[in-house]
Amino acid sequence: MGADRVPPGRLRRRLTVAFVLVAAVSAGVLAAGSYVLLRQARLDASVQQAAADARYQLVLAGQFRPLTDQRRAELLRSFETSGRHVLLADRDGVSASNTAFAPPLGPALRASVASGQLAYERSAPAARPRLLVVGGRIPAADTELYVVTVEEDLLADLDQLRTALLAGWALVVLVAAGIGHALARRTLEPVGRASRAARAVAEGLLATRLPVRGRDEFSDWAASFNEMAEALEAKIEALSRAQARERRFTADVAHELRTPVTALVAAASLLREHTDQLPGDARRAAELLVADVVRLRRLVEDLMEISRLDAGQEPLAVRTVDPLALLHALVGARGWHDRVAVDGVAATLRTDPRRLERVLANLVGNAIEHGGGEARATVDRVGPDVTVDVVDHGPGIPAEHLPRLFDRFYKVDPARSGRGSGLGLAIARENARLIGGRLTVRSEPGLGTRFRLTLPAAGPPPPRPAPNGTAANEAPATAPEEAR
Repeated sequence: MGADRVPPGRLRRRLTVAFVLVAAVSAGVLAAGSYVLLRQARLDASVQQAAADARYQLVLAGQFRPLTDQRRAELLRSFETSGRHVLLADRDGVSASNTAFAPPLGPALRASVASGQLAYERSAPAARPRLLVVGGRIPAADTELYVVTVEEDLLADLDQLRTALLAGWALVVLVAAGIGHALARRTLEPVGRASRAARAVAEGLLATRLPVRGRDEFSDWAASFNEMAEALEAKIEALSRAQARERRFTADVAHELRTPVTALVAAASLLREHTDQLPGDARRAAELLVADVVRLRRLVEDLMEISRLDAGQEPLAVRTVDPLALLHALVGARGWHDRVAVDGVAATLRTDPRRLERVLANLVGNAIEHGGGEARATVDRVGPDVTVDVVDHGPGIPAEHLPRLFDRFYKVDPARSGRGSGLGLAIARENARLIGGRLTVRSEPGLGTRFRLTLPAAGPPPPRPAPNGTAANEAPATAPEEAR
C-alpha cells in the first residue's frame, strides 16, 4: 500500500476545527484578559496622576483668595496659560478657562467635591474629546476647582493595543489552522491507508498489506490488520480449493453416472412398456423403479448442466425473442393451459431463447408444483427492461429461507421427499445471469410467492461477476420446480 495522501474527510475537518477552536479560545482569553488588565492599569494611572496634579493646583489656587471676579479671571487665565484646562464652580455658576474643554459636571461629582473630597469623573464614551475631570474644594474657600485632563492620546494607545491584539489573535488562529490541518493529516494518514486496505480486501485483493512503521498504536493496528488479512487469505484459498474440488467432484460424478444412467433409462423405458403384463405387486415395484430412474436422469442432467456453467462452457446464442409468445409456446408444449394464465404486453428483446425458456420453465413449473396447482405469468415493459412475473397463491416461503433459497442443494423443508434435488434454483440463477437478467423473489407466508425476471431489452451486457448478496425479504434467483 502506498503512503499517498488521505483525501479530506469529516474526521480530519473535525480534528482541525477542534485544534483551531482550542487555540482560538486560549489566545482570545489571553488577549482579552491582557487588554482588560492593561487598560484598567493605564486608566488608573491616569486618574492617580490627574489627582496628584489637582491637589497641587488646589494649593496654588488658594493663593488667589479672596476670589473676587478679577482674581477669578486671573486664576483662569494663569491656568490656561500654563497649559491646564480648569473649571471654577461656586454658588454663582461654573466658569471655564477654555469653553472647548468645559464638560458638564455631574451631580455625583459636585456632591462629592462639596463634601470636601477629591473626586473624578470621565466624559461619556461617545463624547469627543474624551476628558477626565478631577475636582476638589479650594482650601478656606467655597469655590470648587476642577482640573480637566484630555485622555485622547491614552485612549488612542489603548485602541492600537486592541488592534494589535486582535491581529495577533487572528494570526494565531491562522497558524493553528495550518498546524491543525497538518497534524490531522499526518495523524489520520494511517487511518486512510487502513481504509483503502480494507476496501481492497473487500474487493478481493487479499494480498493487500499495511506497512508497519514504528511502535505506536497505528503500527500495532497495522500488524493486527496484516495478520487478519493473512488469515483471511489462507481461509479464502482453502475455501476456493474446496469449492474447486467440489466442482470437480460434481463434474466427475455426473460424467461417470451418465453412461450407466443412460443404460438404466433405456431399460426402464422397456420395462414401462411391459408393466401391464406384470402382476399387481410387481407392477407397482416396476412403476416406482421407472419413476426413480427418471429422477436419477434429471439429477445427472442437472449436475452436468451446473458443471458446464461452473466451467464457463455455455456460450450464448443471442436472437430477437418475444417472451410473451415464448411463454405461450412453453405452456402449450408442457400441457399447462388449464393451470397457467399467461397475459401481458407484446415485447421483444435480444437474448438466448434456450436459456430464457429454461428459466421460465423453472419458474412456471415451480409455481404449479408449490402454488396450489395454478399460477399466472405476466410480461411487462418497464423502461429499457422487460419483466416477467410468475405469481402463485400457495403457502409462501418463510422470510428466513429467502437468503439461502438459491443455494445449491438447499430445500426449504429438507425432510420433504420430492422430485427436486435442490439444484434447480441455482441453475436457473446462473442461466439468468448469463443472459444479463436479474431474478428476485418476494413471498408472504399464507399469501403466495412472486418471482420476477428482469431482462434488458437491448441484450445481455458484457460478462460480469454474479451478485451474491440478497435482501432480507427479496432474493435474487430463479425458481426451478425442485428448489422447494
